[in-house]
Parts: sequence; C-alpha cells; structure tokens
Amino acid sequence: MRILLVNWNDRENPHAGGAEIHLHELFGRIAARGGGHEVHLVASGWPGCAPHAVVDGIQVTRLGGRHSFAPRARGAVRRALRKQRFDVVIEDINKLPLFLPMLTSLPFVAIVPHLFGTTAFAEASAPLAAVVWAAELPIPWAYRRAAFHAISESTRDDLVRRGVPSERIVVIHPGVDSAAYRPDPATERATRPTFLYLGRLKRYKGVEFALRALAIARAARADVTLDICGQGDDRPRLERLATELGLNDAVRFLGYVPEEEKQRLLRQAWAVVFPSPKEGWGIANIEAAACGTPALASDSPGLRESVQNGVTGYLVPHGDSQALADRMLALAADPAAVERLGRAARTFAEGLSWDSAARATLAHIEQTIAARERKR
Repeated sequence: MRILLVNWNDRENPHAGGAEIHLHELFGRIAARGGGHEVHLVASGWPGCAPHAVVDGIQVTRLGGRHSFAPRARGAVRRALRKQRFDVVIEDINKLPLFLPMLTSLPFVAIVPHLFGTTAFAEASAPLAAVVWAAELPIPWAYRRAAFHAISESTRDDLVRRGVPSERIVVIHPGVDSAAYRPDPATERATRPTFLYLGRLKRYKGVEFALRALAIARAARADVTLDICGQGDDRPRLERLATELGLNDAVRFLGYVPEEEKQRLLRQAWAVVFPSPKEGWGIANIEAAACGTPALASDSPGLRESVQNGVTGYLVPHGDSQALADRMLALAADPAAVERLGRAARTFAEGLSWDSAARATLAHIEQTIAARERKR
C-alpha cells in the first residue's frame, strides 16, 4: 500500500508536539511492517531543514514554514498525486484543516486529535482565533466522504456534535512505550512534594492555573514545588507570573529536556499537572502513568479519557486553581496515596500500546479502501 500523509509538522520539526509523536509512532510502525507499505509525508519546513528526509521510515517532503505551509500544501499534494500512484490520502487535522478531499477521488482518512473550537480564542488574537474557529465549521461538509480516526471519545463526540455521522468515526487511543517509560527502582520519588508540567508553553494550555494553584498550596506547605518542562511563546508571561506570585524559589522552568531526563523527571514527580481546557488525549498523562506517576488534570475533553478519576489520578474543574491546590496538598500529605495511584496508573498504561494502535490504524485504512472499492 502506498500512503500519502499530510501533517503540518514532522517529528523533527522544532515545533513538533504530541500530534507529531502520535503520527510518527503510528505510521513509522506501518512503514516498518511487512507487506511493502510506503508512507510519504508532506509537512512544513523550518530554517535550515533538509527539504527531503527519512524519519522513522517515513519519506518526508518539507516545504514552506509554520505560517506558509497552508497555502503551499495543497499544491504539494497535487504534485505528489500527479507524480506517483497512491492508494489512500490521509490528513492529520491538528491545526487548520487543509480541505484535501477536494483534491482527489482516492479513499480519504482524516485523523483528528482534537478541534479547537472556541478554545482558539484563549490562545490567539481575536481575528486569528476567528479564522481558526471559522475554518473548522465546514469540516462535516468538506470531509463528507472521509473516514474519521479520532483519538478519544471526546473528539468523536465533538465531531458528531458538529455533524459528522458517528458511523464514519473510529476511536483509536494512542499508545505508550511501556518499556522506555517505566518505573525504575534506581530513581526514587523526590524527597519533597514535586509536581511536573510537561508540554508546550502556550497560553491555551492553562499552565498559569498550575502556578496559581502552587501559590495557594505553598501558603499551607512551603515545600511544594513545580517543574515546568517545554518550550513556547507563553514562557515569558509565565515567568513574570511566577515572580508576581513569589514563586521564584518554588518553580523551575527547565525548557526542552532530552528523553532520558524527561523520564527521570516523570519518575521523580509526585504527579504531573495538566490544566488544559481541551486536548485530544493527553500523552504526557500516559507517559507519566507508564512511569508509575499519577496525574492531576482539568476535567476537560480528552484529559478525562487519559486520567481515570480517583484511580490513576484526579480530575478538577478547569481553571479552578483552589481545587487543583487542594489535590496537590492531599497528595503532598499522603505519599502512600501517590504510590497507590501510581501503581494503578502503570496498570492502565500497560493496556495501551503503539503496536496495537498502529494495527488498528492500518486496519481502518484498509477498511476505508475496501469500502471505496465496493462503491465503484
């Protein structure tokens, strides 16, 4: 099978995030499987990048940049379709939709981590957020013949509310590498209650609520701390807020951390915090779970699937810093609860594998192609 895949970034892009991890974990495995599957990815570039590369067995063509990819991607897809014969086209809709079904009559799959909806206004200026919001409105019509792959029940329900028939949507949960992300007896839990945020530093991620929760918690316990890992344009604002809240001695902004350090931080943390208003799934919650670490997350779409409330961690109302602080303090006072939740989290993570997700993804693609053939 020859697959034409389109996504804004590939895994090596400096702006890559959870959507790119998800994409490469799935399609890298599909490319490596027997049966002669070829995966060609069209993605954006960045200054100094190679225009062509092989990443995880995926043949990547890069063009444009972060802001110029959308107008250039459609031309690149047309050229690719003229140059080679493909069996299926797959678009990962994790920023602006590119409306690629209009370019081809081939079988089509839309992968949807999540849609922004009104949460776009929490990140971008009103005019730009309005563009994102409006661009998502035609999806049910523009992708009316596409099969949909949603990564959580929340995303599926969002698509259905927007008008996509439920029978055209499959839910395939992301996996986790439980061999790499695992508890390690040589890495003990931090000696004082240490919480961890791991992800992009964007305004819509809600990291400020974790900082405000920490300030509340430290009024009761001065030993509670927070590590913040990741990059993004919201970092200066968050650093200023930490200073305003008197948290300079309690918060570390660690920026990008390599994989080995990331795993060490996950194992040491008493819990990860994920205070976002909306996610597709919450890969950081599952990576923490695989390391035996619970999660404290907003009770929001996507996150409520990656955290089992009261079992692998706790969900709190989004934006309620007092509720988040109360959960931080409860765990800080009960190390045994941290370990109990962590054991259950590890069990939950062991039931999620990238191999299973890749097999389900390939089966869905094959079913989509077969259904198209039956209609001819």
